[in-house]
Amino acid sequence: MAFPRVHLEEEHEMFRDSARKFLQKELSGDVERWRAQGHVDREAFLKMGEQGLLLLWAEEQYGGLGIRDLRYEQVLIEESIRWTDIGFFHNAHSKLVGPYLDRLCTPEQKARFLPPAVRGESILGIAMTEPNTGSDLAGIRTKAVDMGDHWLVNGAKTFISNGIIGTTFVTAAKTGDGRGQIGLFVIEEGMEGFSRGRHLKKFGLPAQDTAELIFDNVKVPKENLLGDPGMGFAYMSECLAVERTMSAISSLSHAQVAFDVTLEFIKDRRAFGRPVGAFQNSRFKMAEMRARLDAAQAWLDQCVMLANADRLTPEDAAALKLLCSEIQGDMVDLGVQMHGGAGYMEEYRICQMYQDARISRIYAGTSEIMKEIIGRGLGLGEKDLR
Repeated sequence: MAFPRVHLEEEHEMFRDSARKFLQKELSGDVERWRAQGHVDREAFLKMGEQGLLLLWAEEQYGGLGIRDLRYEQVLIEESIRWTDIGFFHNAHSKLVGPYLDRLCTPEQKARFLPPAVRGESILGIAMTEPNTGSDLAGIRTKAVDMGDHWLVNGAKTFISNGIIGTTFVTAAKTGDGRGQIGLFVIEEGMEGFSRGRHLKKFGLPAQDTAELIFDNVKVPKENLLGDPGMGFAYMSECLAVERTMSAISSLSHAQVAFDVTLEFIKDRRAFGRPVGAFQNSRFKMAEMRARLDAAQAWLDQCVMLANADRLTPEDAAALKLLCSEIQGDMVDLGVQMHGGAGYMEEYRICQMYQDARISRIYAGTSEIMKEIIGRGLGLGEKDLR
């Protein structure tokens, strides 16, 4: 058994119970279809919206609950991964993309963009990554030109989450000649010149649609610009700590489920006349993993509280994301090994989890980038040591 979660209070557990019942009843039965068709149903977002589970932080005037306690988002992710699928990216909608609207929108923009997102009628995505840039956001080539009464956007994005079912994309585009001179624009489904490219096939996360987006002389109204047109890079940097915390929550939640799936399997599966779990190697491997999961959970919970207090540093968020994604990878690998040949069969959940987990050490910043951030925070950057 995992140790008690002391940072959670009674109201968080009541919320967990309510979310669990909803997810089990309304969405858990759809997972196999989502994975087969390559995307979550848009109706899943509508159902989440009806329950008030999208953009929990949005003020009541925009249809939200006004809950800014990150612990509720944490609980929701934990239950969603357990009872549905890690590829259901409602957390990207609510806490990766949504915060840009929260931080940068004017009251008039919030009145336009937030209510449909809260209801699940619009599905949010963020369009940053380009074919030749990867983590180098300052090097993007998509360009926005000020035409006086509108912006004209040209370029392409790739690896965009919610790219097929999404309707509203916060899009990064260069607004000047400077390497970091970037603006953020809300580009919406139906705008002339905006289209989707390929629905990309992936090694894992089949339920999470990933696509290319194409901008061919898209006329973006001036009122769809978020904040200052030259400050987009700074805005993106400001939001990365929360994004990486959310990624860490997903990774560790996924690892916890993989542990439980594996524990149940090795208690039941027999070899040489006794349960697989009765062998010393099984006991020792699972005991070690239990200790690692509990230690990581304690730190993650502390970081959630720091994020609530706006005290989580970029270095801490990077370290958290690094640790949790690496533990996730180790756990699903151990799970497959403990399942033996069954672990290689896609009909077993652990096989699917193994495939789904691999991307966690890449998206939201690779493990190598996380190490660079941590190292520079220690004063070990090239400029520090010259």
